[in-house]
Amino acid sequence: MDKKILIIDDNEQDRIIMKRFLNRSGYGNIMEAGSGEEGLERTKTERPDLVITDTMMPGIDGFEVCRKLREAYGAETPKIIILTGQVDAVDAVRARKEGADDYCVKTSDAHPLLEAVKKLF
Repeated sequence: MDKKILIIDDNEQDRIIMKRFLNRSGYGNIMEAGSGEEGLERTKTERPDLVITDTMMPGIDGFEVCRKLREAYGAETPKIIILTGQVDAVDAVRARKEGADDYCVKTSDAHPLLEAVKKLF
């Protein structure tokens, strides 16, 4: 069975790039959400195996998405990777505190994200 991945990011271009890299790596069941609120709603109906969420979004940010998912579903499903454009050790600590399974910095090199996805699956 193909694992379901939900990408939550307010930047459409970033979602397109991530989806392209994931598709090229063999992941085909990928959904998108343009906000934290939309992402939380999609998790209710789609039940993804993995959520990849950006930290900085208007409204509900990625940390709150992570916290709400952990409150709703516990630690097992979905797995959560928090992405950020900021290289900040505080974000990594906060991501773990909120229940993220992994944390990656957004760069033009998708290999760290792909390795994190592979590790969680």
